[in-house]
Amino acid sequence: MSRIGKSPVQIPKGVKVAVNGATLQVEGPLGKLEHNVHPLVSVAVDPADGQLKVTRQGDDRASRSLHGLTRALAANMVEGVSKGFEKKLEIVGVGYIAAIQKNTLQLRVGFANELQLPIPTGLNVLCPDQTHIVIKGIDKHLVGQFAAEIRSRRKPEPYKGKGIRYENEQVRRKAGKAVTK
Repeated sequence: MSRIGKSPVQIPKGVKVAVNGATLQVEGPLGKLEHNVHPLVSVAVDPADGQLKVTRQGDDRASRSLHGLTRALAANMVEGVSKGFEKKLEIVGVGYIAAIQKNTLQLRVGFANELQLPIPTGLNVLCPDQTHIVIKGIDKHLVGQFAAEIRSRRKPEPYKGKGIRYENEQVRRKAGKAVTK
């Protein structure tokens, strides 16, 4: 039995969970999310306990792997509509800046041209100052994917540490050429 899959998901107050056939719908104060559940796994809501339980049909490898995955996705959906998710990025480098123009994130990170990244719908992107980016949303996958896309435009380099990194990310620094005598 999957240790993650067998534990139920607690549904906080203010969050409504509905299962319509193979579709799991979660609605809360921050928004609404939907997920199509695989046929090898079933999801049931126990209104008396205020819990969401995930069970699997068989004991084959695919069912076991989908059991924990579905439970984790359901827990992320419940947390997303109640609390939301947030990723923070920081830009390190002389002249490296970020700004938001309408629905586009503009990055100047050492290239000849300014990078223009369209902000996906469902995300709230803020630039409290020119060297920090805050990404907020209810979908954990979408928040993480957009943060990874931004970071991939200029990863931190190991010699000076310049680039875009997650907040509190440790960048391993290399020693440069050593002058020997």
